[in-house]
Amino acid sequence: MTSVLTKDNILLNAEVDSKDNAIRLTGGLLVENGYVEPQYIEKMLEREQLTSTYMGNFVAIPHGTEDAKQSVKESGIAIIQVPDGVEFGPGNEVKLLIGIAGKGDEHLEILSKIAIVCSEEDNVLGIVNASSKEEILAYFEGEI
Repeated sequence: MTSVLTKDNILLNAEVDSKDNAIRLTGGLLVENGYVEPQYIEKMLEREQLTSTYMGNFVAIPHGTEDAKQSVKESGIAIIQVPDGVEFGPGNEVKLLIGIAGKGDEHLEILSKIAIVCSEEDNVLGIVNASSKEEILAYFEGEI
């Protein structure tokens, strides 16, 4: 089984010019590392149309719709730093993208652990300003 979060799933200092491109980049990392089929990205974009995945504290958690589950091969998380930010709707600036793909109901457990880490703005800013993938992993080690 593939680990849910590895260094390969982290992208430092990304620059994205739109919410859709941010979601595509996040989904692309999940595809690249074997967690999801390419069509999962379309389901992530569809999900964003239904309800924004912006969570506050500079965090967005893009993920697929309910019917995207058949596109998930393994549960996984992609973490992308966007230090300059990307807008997820008026006034909703995102500096940390956390893409998730969960098999069965595993995504609920993954989400709750992410929520614990990201509920503290200090943690989010620490992750956004981290200079290494190891530093970012440390925030989630023991949590995920």
